[in-house]
Amino acid sequence: MNELVLICEIGDRQVAMSTDHIRSVIDVEHVTAIPGAPAHVLGLTALRSQALTIIDTRLALGLEPADKGGEKRAVVTDIDGHAYALLIDRADDVCASLSDPKPLPGGFGAGWQDVAIGVVETERGPSLLVDIKKLAAGLPALAA
Repeated sequence: MNELVLICEIGDRQVAMSTDHIRSVIDVEHVTAIPGAPAHVLGLTALRSQALTIIDTRLALGLEPADKGGEKRAVVTDIDGHAYALLIDRADDVCASLSDPKPLPGGFGAGWQDVAIGVVETERGPSLLVDIKKLAAGLPALAA
């Protein structure tokens, strides 16, 4: 409870991500494809001379892919010593969670069930608290 979270949007869902795992939110302009990478791995980009692996979180969840044109917003995080940029549709605000995570009710779909820690109350209303590491990994079928 009272953990700081970034409220953002992926698809049509309001999502919370723990700020403990977030370095920044950036705009991604240039993407270099990685041949043979899983579908949810869009490629690489650079941030202050550091390579970031770009993850299309929509594809990682089994949703329609992010719009390929134009500028993209992304959450920058480190997972097991590697830097990632997780594409999001919109970044809203950082606020405190007002409750402990409650179990995720059914009906959200397999992708959300795989990455959600639970539902937390925030100043912005109920939000799906997601595990950033699982979100970056994508659905098991995508990683194969």
